[in-house]
Amino acid sequence: MKIHKLETFCNEFVGFVRVTADTGDQGWGQVSTYNSDITCEIFHRQVARHALGTNALDFADTLLRINEREHKYPGSYLRRATTGLDTALWDLRGQLEGKPVVSLLGGRPGTLRAYASSMKRDITPKDEARRLSKLRDEFGFDAFKWRVGAECGRDQDEWPGRTEEIIPTVSRALGDGVAKLVDANSCYSPKRAIEVGRMLEAEGIGHFEEPCPYWEFEQTKEVADALSIDVTGGEQDCEFLNWKTMIAMRAVDVVQPDVMYMGGMTRTLEVCRMAEAAGLPVTPHAANLSLVTMCTMHLLGAIPNAGKYLEFSIEQEDYYPWQYGLFLGDPYRITDGKATIPDAPGWGVEINPAWLETARYQVSERE
Repeated sequence: MKIHKLETFCNEFVGFVRVTADTGDQGWGQVSTYNSDITCEIFHRQVARHALGTNALDFADTLLRINEREHKYPGSYLRRATTGLDTALWDLRGQLEGKPVVSLLGGRPGTLRAYASSMKRDITPKDEARRLSKLRDEFGFDAFKWRVGAECGRDQDEWPGRTEEIIPTVSRALGDGVAKLVDANSCYSPKRAIEVGRMLEAEGIGHFEEPCPYWEFEQTKEVADALSIDVTGGEQDCEFLNWKTMIAMRAVDVVQPDVMYMGGMTRTLEVCRMAEAAGLPVTPHAANLSLVTMCTMHLLGAIPNAGKYLEFSIEQEDYYPWQYGLFLGDPYRITDGKATIPDAPGWGVEINPAWLETARYQVSERE
């Protein structure tokens, strides 16, 4: 079975990929979110031409060949584009075998504990505490993540004193028996990160994400070595050399690859195997409700070193309007703080035809 046609449907934020085999069978995937229109251009220019005519079911070598043939263009955009091919081919295989991807990976459908992940920094500590407490009561979440510092903030806060206020305010409002996580998004120097980490330890917060600029592995390791709580990171890293370095030096206690940034499920599984060999858990980054969270659900249902929970975006249409209306039905329903991995073939979701009708369309086809 060969890849015959590759189509993309995109806007600025989301880009879906449909693969059609020479048998007429199809699968759906997605390039990474954010600047997806640019990524889809790269998909047709630098990915599709190497994939057309290759094996649609045994495609690991095709992914390697794309990397080799595009060796002058390593980095994020090529990986984000390759994700569209990889995820569409996993879905195609699932459709053909009548199995969910989680089963193809050796796992099984079921439920996953989710943590409610806040993206907001423009919210006051009291309002964030009220918002998260309401989600706890309404959906049964028993794990939450909120933001400290400013994104790539050079030790500056979103406004003076916000970090010192939001750590105890939210933590105490949520109470005992709740897992508490914070994300600094590369804000701090090691010295300041350790100071903030001590505040987190004192308030029972157990997860400190990207405390230092993510590309400075030595700085992150300094923080991880100094604190008793988990220091985590890796969402931005898409090259295996970075992962080998980060894991070998134990720069983090928990690795957080993003399936969409990484280049797809196949490459993410390789990072999971590296982490497993080092005895490290995997809690992937999945910061929106496009296909990335569904792919992550299937991954966590299968790997032996899955972390404690699934990241689950709680942002509404005032923050991420583009993540709504992508799929038919409600694939991301939360019950008692848990998400359910679908047991339908492939990813187990159906892309909304009305959304596709509004999208920019491109096609690459085998002659």
